[in-house]
Amino acid sequence: MSRRHSGGAMKTNGLPLPGPRKRLGQNFLHDPAVIEQIIDLFDPKRGDRVVEIGPGRGALTGRLLDRLGSLDVIELDRDLVPHLKEVFTDRGRLTVHEADVLSFNISKLATNKPLRVIGNVPYNISTPLLFHLFASAGTISDMCLMLQKEVVDRMVAEPGSKSYGRLSVMVGWYCKVSRGFNVRPGAFTPPPKVDSSIVLLQPHSKPPAAVEDLSFFAEVVRSAFSQRRKTLRNALKQLMSESAFEEASVDPGLRAEAISINEFAQLSNAAWKARE
Repeated sequence: MSRRHSGGAMKTNGLPLPGPRKRLGQNFLHDPAVIEQIIDLFDPKRGDRVVEIGPGRGALTGRLLDRLGSLDVIELDRDLVPHLKEVFTDRGRLTVHEADVLSFNISKLATNKPLRVIGNVPYNISTPLLFHLFASAGTISDMCLMLQKEVVDRMVAEPGSKSYGRLSVMVGWYCKVSRGFNVRPGAFTPPPKVDSSIVLLQPHSKPPAAVEDLSFFAEVVRSAFSQRRKTLRNALKQLMSESAFEEASVDPGLRAEAISINEFAQLSNAAWKARE
């Protein structure tokens, strides 16, 4: 049970519970209906190797422990760590890693089973966190993340849509992507100024398109979308010749939002081979 005392901070089990820190982008989930909807969508089962990113005050943590019996969490806010350790001590085996997830090697938590990742991600680190997780995709079976709705819109966008861009291509190359459901600001404390979405990510066992060099592929995609109004010919003139477009069978007069992940792979492969 929690209460609010004269100092303005909540208190749980005798420990003062810090308020949200703006610099950490904290918005604590509190709506029980949304929490249950997330848990049901993620469907954790005893024996799963689950890692929760940014547990905060533990809105999802307790329900995950109820289902799993054991759980690893990664929390940066050192003032929340004692709360997590005390409140959930009798709910199961909770291992708290006090660390910045952007520099934490999540792969080391994988044992004989791939990891399942869940979290309400601070929106100010969402894109770098995604690419940090992709670097460990070989040890992850699936992810269920709460992100800003606009970011998820870009992740699930198809070629030809206004939201389609660099993130759409790169996320789609690494993972199968699907939207879970949207969440209104009132489900959080404090309420963010934007809507949120749950996104489900399942790393591909085999990428949808083979690439000769992943770093070069990423550079081609970045450059193509850096000035969206330019044609591919103009946006990529520093990276590839006209013959590369011919080799890839891609019209250089198109704009980046018009071509698929597979066509980006063909372009980057043709230009990469021409360098050899």
